[in-house]
Amino acid sequence: MGRDGGPAARPRRSDHGPRGRVLRARRLLRAHRDPDDPPGPAAAGRPWRVAHRARGPAVVPKARVTRPETRLVLTSATLLFTELLLIRWIPAQLVYVGFFNNFVLIASFLGIGVGILLSRRRPDIGPWVGSIPLLALVALVFSNQLNAWIPVQRGGEVFLGFSEGRQVEVDVAVLGGVVLLVTAAMAGFALPLGPLLASMPPLRAYSFDILGSIAGVAGFAALSALDTPPLVWFALLAALLLVQTERRRPTLATALGFAALGAVIGLAVLDQVRGDLYSPYYRITVYTPENGAQAIAVNGIPHQAMWPVAQRNPTMEPYYDEVYKLLPGKRFDRALIIGAGSGTDTAVALSHDVGSVRAVEIDPEIQRIGVARHPDQPYADPRVAVTIDDGRNFLRRTTDRFDLVIFAQTDSLTLVTTTANLRLESFLFTEEAFAAARDHLAPGGVFVLYNYYREQWLVDRYSRMLDDVFGRPPLIRSFPGHAVASVVIASGQPVAAIDPAPSGWSRPSAATVAAAPRPTTDDWPLPYLRDPGVKPQYVVALTLLLVFALVLVAGSARYARVPAGSFSLHFFVLGAAFLLLETRSLVTFSLLFGTTWYVNALVIAAILASVLLAIAVQSRWRAPRAFSYAGLFGTLALAFLLPPAALLVDPPALRYLLASAIAFAPIFFANLVFTGSFRETREADAAFASNILGAMCGGVLEYAALVIGYQDLVLVVAALYVLAWLFARIRWLADRALAT
Repeated sequence: MGRDGGPAARPRRSDHGPRGRVLRARRLLRAHRDPDDPPGPAAAGRPWRVAHRARGPAVVPKARVTRPETRLVLTSATLLFTELLLIRWIPAQLVYVGFFNNFVLIASFLGIGVGILLSRRRPDIGPWVGSIPLLALVALVFSNQLNAWIPVQRGGEVFLGFSEGRQVEVDVAVLGGVVLLVTAAMAGFALPLGPLLASMPPLRAYSFDILGSIAGVAGFAALSALDTPPLVWFALLAALLLVQTERRRPTLATALGFAALGAVIGLAVLDQVRGDLYSPYYRITVYTPENGAQAIAVNGIPHQAMWPVAQRNPTMEPYYDEVYKLLPGKRFDRALIIGAGSGTDTAVALSHDVGSVRAVEIDPEIQRIGVARHPDQPYADPRVAVTIDDGRNFLRRTTDRFDLVIFAQTDSLTLVTTTANLRLESFLFTEEAFAAARDHLAPGGVFVLYNYYREQWLVDRYSRMLDDVFGRPPLIRSFPGHAVASVVIASGQPVAAIDPAPSGWSRPSAATVAAAPRPTTDDWPLPYLRDPGVKPQYVVALTLLLVFALVLVAGSARYARVPAGSFSLHFFVLGAAFLLLETRSLVTFSLLFGTTWYVNALVIAAILASVLLAIAVQSRWRAPRAFSYAGLFGTLALAFLLPPAALLVDPPALRYLLASAIAFAPIFFANLVFTGSFRETREADAAFASNILGAMCGGVLEYAALVIGYQDLVLVVAALYVLAWLFARIRWLADRALAT
């Protein structure tokens, strides 16, 4: 019987023999051709569609942009742009989320993976549905803003701030709500991704996905460079979603999505009225407290005050003058101030007749505020030269020597990147950084640190590190009424010669130095963590997050009727391994070139570009699996044997070439491994979802660096890739999604 119930068609005579097999193949290809494919030989010559459509053609809802490739680029750009937006915006509003910042990243990965799974059941729903949980998220954040001081202490960690203030506890319910709503919003925005991935060959789909990701990174980096406010970010997100709107009559979900995103933009307008500024790192508020001095708060935390030198309150900030009082007869011709901020440190130096000051500040907006508002106008003084850069990177680049080097209040209160537990100043408080400061001292020069250090063990740690670097424990001064909150630490040849310590100063004993916590290094740059380890609150939070992810993925797969065999352990492990490899690369480049936002953006873009290169290689030359794995393990071994410190060579161009080769070679071969498997998968959407969910678990594994350091992460990466190889090769572990 035929398909219409009539008699079955008799086989054509021409269907027999070699020519007949060709004709049958052509008819089969025409039966599987996309409606959007142009007629003719170009459409008929696509044998990949037979295997690729093994589970049936993908249902892709029509949108204003009709080409699947363009829509895939737009969808991927929207996802990465939204991910960066949420990672940047939420911690700027809720202070404690900044210390669980990669939870937003993990929730984003989870949401994308869940969205791909759900699209198998409801491929007709557009991305606008994600605007509804986004509105709930924005409302939750605005209703729970904690413009309060951060905790003075929490176990073996230190969170620094402008003053002690009052303690606040992390609102676990709000943090959980943030994770839940970020997951839901990203799942909604990711709904078109699954059908689009299934609508074209795997490598072709992956290449357009990466192009979209690069566009998302570039777009948000451009907005950061222009110091744009969140209103612009949300407006651009709305524009991206508008382009993806279906051409058909709006559904209820689309209408609700439109209304929700309109409400989000409305809330962003109200937020804009507050007058906050947005630098590449912070939400900045300039205000005038009761004492009359203008002050700066970042992410809701009081951070700096702009006192006139002649009128400042010495009981509030007693540390600025201490080095000049300690050495009253010494002339400082050249001074370097790292963390110059809005200019008070510079103004004090000028008031003590310092000959010239090099003021280094990483945040351009804070420095501009100082130019415009500091009452002493220190940045207008011809003796002052300003550099906007990471302090460690400046020490690496400059050949100048200074009579006085000051590490001022360089507590950043923000993370460099969500794939590494690094803050902006992490590489400034390592033994290697202290040695770099020592090497830039002129004969008879002095090195000074001051801040609200909160904990005695942190002061002891720095004392031990300075003893290692300078050969003698430093002089330390704490101030009455501040406990160890306000401390000056001084080292250098003139300081070492002072014996006994002057009144009010002390020099740690050998026993105190020996008992201090382990020094921080470029491999373990975590000065505010007393001992290696993951704190209990993080362990509990990560455990709850993983349980939530497991339940959500299982429930989504059941709802979407995704067979258990569609989940790919091979691609899951590849995702976890690659995120750790990306983390290691970001840490390497942060050390070599500075922990600035543009270095971070350029590294992410370079990683994505290396993915495109791997796709091009796999498309034109099918790299043998043995070659890809051999190259991967060989370059991982090289990266392990050559730590980043070995790459600190001059000139910078040579350093960049070496760092790029060492950091990106494993990424290139890792993507040869991934693309080699991805081109063979029968279910591109399920494989991609598995990979994204694996990346989520990689974000959890990244906390291992708090214990073992970042160099040994290479060993964890290598172990994961061995596991991925096992899942692809050994028959009883073999991945059923691979066509091998």
